Amino acid sequence: MTTTAETSGRKAATPRRDRTHYLYLAVIVAVGLGIVTGLAAPDFAVQLKPVGTAFVGLIKMMIQPVIFCTIVLGVGSVRTAARVGKVGGLALGYFLVMSTAALAIGLVVGNILHPGSGLHLTKAVASAGHAQAAGAGGSTSEFLLGIVPVSLLSSLTSGQVLQTLVVALLVGFALQSMGKAGEPVLRGVGHAQRVVFRVLAMIMWAAPVGAFGAMAAVVGETGVDALKSLAVLMVGFYVTCALFVFVLLGAILKLATGVNLFSLLRYLAREFLLIVSTSSSESALPRLIAKMEHAGVDKPTVGVVVPTGYSFNLDGTAIYLTMASLFIANAMGTPLSVGEQISLLLFMIIASKGAAGVTGAGMATLAGGLASHRPAMVDGVGLIVGIDRFMSEARAVTNFAGNAVATVLVGHWTGSLDRARLDRVLAGHEPFDEATMLDEEDLVVTPPVPTVGAASPALQPA
Repeated sequence: MTTTAETSGRKAATPRRDRTHYLYLAVIVAVGLGIVTGLAAPDFAVQLKPVGTAFVGLIKMMIQPVIFCTIVLGVGSVRTAARVGKVGGLALGYFLVMSTAALAIGLVVGNILHPGSGLHLTKAVASAGHAQAAGAGGSTSEFLLGIVPVSLLSSLTSGQVLQTLVVALLVGFALQSMGKAGEPVLRGVGHAQRVVFRVLAMIMWAAPVGAFGAMAAVVGETGVDALKSLAVLMVGFYVTCALFVFVLLGAILKLATGVNLFSLLRYLAREFLLIVSTSSSESALPRLIAKMEHAGVDKPTVGVVVPTGYSFNLDGTAIYLTMASLFIANAMGTPLSVGEQISLLLFMIIASKGAAGVTGAGMATLAGGLASHRPAMVDGVGLIVGIDRFMSEARAVTNFAGNAVATVLVGHWTGSLDRARLDRVLAGHEPFDEATMLDEEDLVVTPPVPTVGAASPALQPA
């Protein structure tokens, strides 16, 4: 005879059926419908742009709360601040190396293809270039000063990821030093994290509508003619991004950790679909944080590497800056020498840090960098305005893949990666919970915060 306890136990052990695959099938259908609508009724399709913008805005609304909760819980639970510093220093060093590699690959491919030859510059194109330059980010000093928020709470509403990162680290270190006294606050942040991820899961059900509006608008605005005339640059850029991700990143990941890149990308397939449909890597940032934690990378590492990478590990943007600069120079009949290429692009990759978080940051950084370094080339930026959205998708996908790989690598190098769990997750044995975006053990927050006396004997009362 089966008891009530046994029956309830079996029910508890039965996993919930994942119906979110219908959601992402709907996104694919919506993207297809958006393309058809953009081609068939371009004027109507352009009017749908606010639909896509609103969906991306809803996702961005959740980015800073997700980052704050993740970092506070992670940093507040570790034993020493030095470990967080090690993760951050290693991540920044890796980002610098990979940005340089992305620049080099873009230079090589750009010099092989010679994109832009034969195009002609009109007054309308030149004015479009100057309009983009006017919207570029500020100087590096302004960027650095912008990291400091106006107030503690404004860091959660400013829209600046690095401001949230700074405040969350300070709060995390403060709770870490409080020992047991900080545990109630950490539990509260843990419950807040559950609410944030639940809201995010609810927003995701609007993804098909947002994808339809975004794709219809961009196809309606661009049309087929612009794609044909600039096909060489687009194809060359896509091929370069593919080489960077599948050859360079894939080799580094395999040699350093033994992890197969395709397994990692398959695990993040839904996030890539979301990025392509919205043309924004930020739309997948909260899900990347949740999925990297689920895959076995601990909270402090994920909390530091992912937000920092979204500002400093812009591999796709580096490739874009390289190839677009060569394209514009060739189109204007003033090809750059090797020395000029290196000088201009090193300047621009530094300037790109000041454009982090700016909508259309790739185009704005390109225009701003040219305006500061080679003003005569700003007119040529208008040549690629028409296809920038399609190149933006490749930039976003490449940036996202680079940050996912960086999180696994830094976790491996710092010993904060549970490799056995990662293997199980990538093999599909431990599926990601789409409903809560949190692991079962995270539902009850019991952070292993040491007592003040255990961590710092010198602080014990006399």
